Amino acid sequence: MNELTYVELLWLKKRIENYIRFGNTVENRIIDRSRRVVAFAPGSIFAFVRWTANDFGTIASRVDILRAVGAGKRCSTVAYVRPGGDILLTATGWPKVEKVLEIIDAIEATGVDAIDVSPEYWRHVHSRLAVRENPRPYTRQGHEAWLMRRRIEP
Repeated sequence: MNELTYVELLWLKKRIENYIRFGNTVENRIIDRSRRVVAFAPGSIFAFVRWTANDFGTIASRVDILRAVGAGKRCSTVAYVRPGGDILLTATGWPKVEKVLEIIDAIEATGVDAIDVSPEYWRHVHSRLAVRENPRPYTRQGHEAWLMRRRIEP
């Protein structure tokens, strides 16, 4: 069985844009000029951004931060993601998507790679945005604590 999680990326000028904001791909297959498929190893965390527009402007925007799952593992279905993933964060609508992208930028500005951020932090951000509250910032100290905890937990 294939252990990888596949994400189909689509780009149609001024219509549809699906892209990976962060994540380490292990495979990248180009289908044609507007489509490609990338793959992630189990346990990898990545951000998948989707944007759709029509002649009158943006009609949908969404960001999902997912953890790739292995074959046969439980997962949630997400459009364009096979077999699915462990959803850590979902934000729909441009104001929330923009906020998530700003949070990712702020984390990376501290020198922390977004793929290494604690999954609990992404769940925290999801919960806070869902109730229209500001999430707490991701700090270097919190990140160091997460890395130490990850080393000692199985």
